[in-house]
Amino acid sequence: MKKIFAAFLICCCTAVGYAQINTPQPSPAATVSQRVGLTDVKVEYSRPSLRGRKLFGEVREYGKVWRTGANQATKITFSDEVMLNGTKVPAGEYAVMSIPNKAEWTFILSKDLKVSEQSYKPENDALRLTVKPAALSQKVETFTIDFSDVTNTGANLNISWENVRATVRIETDVDSKVTAQIKEKVTDNPNATPGDMYAAALYYLDNNKDLKQAMIWMDKATEKDPKFWQLHQKAKLQAKLKDYKAAEATAKQSIELAKAANNADYVKMNEKLLAELPKK
Repeated sequence: MKKIFAAFLICCCTAVGYAQINTPQPSPAATVSQRVGLTDVKVEYSRPSLRGRKLFGEVREYGKVWRTGANQATKITFSDEVMLNGTKVPAGEYAVMSIPNKAEWTFILSKDLKVSEQSYKPENDALRLTVKPAALSQKVETFTIDFSDVTNTGANLNISWENVRATVRIETDVDSKVTAQIKEKVTDNPNATPGDMYAAALYYLDNNKDLKQAMIWMDKATEKDPKFWQLHQKAKLQAKLKDYKAAEATAKQSIELAKAANNADYVKMNEKLLAELPKK
C-alpha cells in the first residue's frame, strides 16, 4: 500500500513539474473581421511591437520575404471571390506574405498556410501585387492590420507598422448577387412580401437602376402600413423621378409619422429634402 501511495505522489509531482506557466506573449494573437459588401473577410495574425527598435531597413531587411506578422503565418479568409487591386482571388484561406522595400512592397497570398520566411516558395503564390507604401506622420508601435474606407462594395486592407502603411483595395461583386435575390424573391414571386419589395426598391434607388420599376415596388410596399423611414425613401424616389408634388406630399406624411414616433432625425431629413425640392 505504501509503495502504491509513493508511486501516486511521484506521478503527481511529475505532472506538476511539467505544467507550463501561462504568461503574456510578446506578439499576442489577434483576429479582425469585416463584411465587405456581402463577403466576409477575416484576418488572423500576431502583433509584435517595436520596443525601441528601428524596424524597416534594419530588423526587417528590405527586399526579404516576410510573414507579415510574427509567430505562425498570417492568414486571410474570403467567403466569396474578391478583387484585390483589380485582380481576382477565389474564395478561400491564404497566408499573407510580403516583401517590403522603401519605394514599393510586394504583397503576396500563398496557398501554403504553414509558410514561413524559410519555407516560402514562389510557386505556391496565389497572388502577387506591387503596392506603394505611404509614410505615416505618427508612429505605429504595435503591428496592425485593419480595414478602412468601407463602402457597399469594397474596403481597404491596411498593413501598418512603425511609420509605414501598405494598402490593398478589396472589391466584391454585390450587384449580381442582389439582382439574383430580387429576381427570386420579388420579380418572379407573386407573393413577394412588402419588406422584400421595399428592399428591392431601395436598392434600385441607391444604385440608380430602373426607377419606374422601383416606384412600382415602393408603392406596393407602403400601401398598407407605411413607416416614416420608408416614406422618406419614397419621397426621394419621387423627387428623382421629378414628381415633385408627390415627393412633397410624401415627405410631409413622413414628417408627421416621424413626429408621432418622436424621431427628430427623420423630421430633419425630410425638412432638408423639402427644402431641396424645386420651388413652384
